[in-house]
Amino acid sequence: MTVCPACGARVAPWRDVPSGEPGVAPLPVGRCAACGTGVTLAAPPAQEDFHESGAYAPVAPRGAALAAPLLARFDRQRLRLLARACPAPARVVDAGAGRGRFVAAARAAGYDATGVEPTARGVDMAASRYGVALVRAAIEDAPVPAASVDAVSLWHVLEHVDDPAATLRTLRSWLRPGGVLLLGVPNLASWQARIGGDRWWHLDLPRHRTHFTTTGLRALLRREGFTVEHEQHLLLEHNPFGLWQSAVSRVTPTPSWLYYALKRVAPLRAADALPTVAALPLLPVAAGVEAAAGLARRGGTVAVLARI
Repeated sequence: MTVCPACGARVAPWRDVPSGEPGVAPLPVGRCAACGTGVTLAAPPAQEDFHESGAYAPVAPRGAALAAPLLARFDRQRLRLLARACPAPARVVDAGAGRGRFVAAARAAGYDATGVEPTARGVDMAASRYGVALVRAAIEDAPVPAASVDAVSLWHVLEHVDDPAATLRTLRSWLRPGGVLLLGVPNLASWQARIGGDRWWHLDLPRHRTHFTTTGLRALLRREGFTVEHEQHLLLEHNPFGLWQSAVSRVTPTPSWLYYALKRVAPLRAADALPTVAALPLLPVAAGVEAAAGLARRGGTVAVLARI
């Protein structure tokens, strides 16, 4: 029997989900009978590291320069969330720091910020693009002394790990008494997850291992000694685009085609491009619907501030 990594209840078979990576067959996802959290039931193909290739390959996406101001705005919203509970100049570790963009933004905002990242891709790009030296290590192996930091940022990382509870225990050990965790994950209980179905953008198989609901996430945080202080469902990063992309994926042969085309993974094909271009005028509609979803606490992703 598969046990829910969020609340510990039984996980039942749910659906097969298309992969976002070329050549990878659909993978089975189960769903918890109690909290609704999803679990990827099959291990990722062992022959390839999907955090170093495909959509995560170390190449610049199409339109990267045009997206830079928008990415900076996303970072400012994340910093405002962190400042609610832990203002600068606190010591912050970004766990799973990717390309180091948030570490650079936090330093510019006055934080004593460092980052931990397991991939060579992320460490190399952080140094070359942002001048940030990340520690290359998995979270469980990172050389962060116990009770040494004021806050940890775990932004769209927890859904990638095989044992979310163990990851949270490690992060909790890094925090000083009263320390803060800023956590972001996709929300399987969102409106856009329902609209997208098995083509919801945030399922992102084979990389995502756990597909949290807010109910499941709260249960997991309680089990690991955290107290939730704030939830944010109105998020510019991921949410408006996620709803639009999930809806468009219902009519394109390739799930999340525009996202993967920008990442240089999906081929430029008319069968995908024509309906995608036709749907571009619906972006403001998607933004409005996602704003309503956020107000209803059903945003496509959720950010949580929790304290030990």
